[in-house]
Amino acid sequence: MVGVSAALALQARGRDVMLVDRRGAAEETSHGNAGIIQREAVLPYAFPRDWRVVLDYALNRRAEANLHYRDLPGLAPWLWRHFQHAAPERINATARAARPLIERCVDEHEALMRAAGIVDVMRRTGYLRAYRSAERLDKEATAAAAAASRWGIETEHYSAARLHELEPHLKAVFAGALLKPQAVSVSDPGAVGKAYANLFCQRGGRFVTADARKIENIGEHWCLNTETGAIEARHAVVALGPWSNEVLRPLGIELPLIGKRGYHKHYAARGGATLARPVFDVEGGYVLAPMSRGIRLTTGAEFARVDAPPTPVQIEKSEPLAREIFPLGDAVDNDVWLGRRPCLPDMLPAIGPAPGAFGRKGLWLDCGHHHLGLTLGPVTGRLLAEMMTGEAPFTDPAPYRPERFT
Repeated sequence: MVGVSAALALQARGRDVMLVDRRGAAEETSHGNAGIIQREAVLPYAFPRDWRVVLDYALNRRAEANLHYRDLPGLAPWLWRHFQHAAPERINATARAARPLIERCVDEHEALMRAAGIVDVMRRTGYLRAYRSAERLDKEATAAAAAASRWGIETEHYSAARLHELEPHLKAVFAGALLKPQAVSVSDPGAVGKAYANLFCQRGGRFVTADARKIENIGEHWCLNTETGAIEARHAVVALGPWSNEVLRPLGIELPLIGKRGYHKHYAARGGATLARPVFDVEGGYVLAPMSRGIRLTTGAEFARVDAPPTPVQIEKSEPLAREIFPLGDAVDNDVWLGRRPCLPDMLPAIGPAPGAFGRKGLWLDCGHHHLGLTLGPVTGRLLAEMMTGEAPFTDPAPYRPERFT
């Protein structure tokens, strides 16, 4: 989503653009999310400050998190920096920086969807944060009211009875829910990414299958050998998500970037049951989302090496909880899908010229979109294209500068 969106934005400004991917478009993380374009997500996904929660996460007691202990030495420095960014003043700084992007995310997607002829896939039903505990619901409703006045995040409060009217096939498990009406969702995020890639090609762009990690700087050009010949360009954009450091590291650049892993699996619905919107079971730590393939169960975060073998224990923990709230039938998928969310410690993307001399040589970064790659792809693509072509940026790009970590 991020790379295709940047390519479209550059193409719209008259640049000759080539997309390079080792697979097809939107077949990695962009394929497997909950399908929510999170117009409400001004406040970041922060490291918990409650040490009881931290202890539960450390001991793998909760379905929403899973830690590979063997990978902890490599992850610990990132986790410590992420914890530091969860201090209230830093959370507010991140929210201020994220707001100009979040406020435009739906509009930028809608423009691309109209151009691609797929605008009907956008569901304007919001999504639900559902609570099993009345105490937890009341606490988060109070926080939501404060966020509404400070950050413009709209929230609607639903009692258990009103929730049943809104989603009649949810079982009577929840004390109530908070609806986030500004968010929109899609029934197949991978298909949306592919539709954008098709639009790029229809407009004259070229899509090449090759390993972009092998790009080299030769003089004033960026070069990549492919099976169909060599590619040369004055500018290159690194939008490889959690694999971005594999391009940057040989150049002496390294971002504090990890790939928070997540899983999904699809199920049939029993008895014709339906969901009109994604539902986040807050205490359960998973999302059920209606998709074209069935009901998608998506997990929280797994902390492990990007290339570690799959360990879908979170699906195993979450599925019984999901069956408590909705009449799930048999699994539609034979295998569990694994994706990787590219996360920087402050939960802001890296947008702009690469740090040091390579930025002056035409190397640009568009990566680190954490849980919001689907949400932010088009809007950060626009910002990057404005910077690359000398157009006045719609917002100050300084908070997203890649060199903030150097």
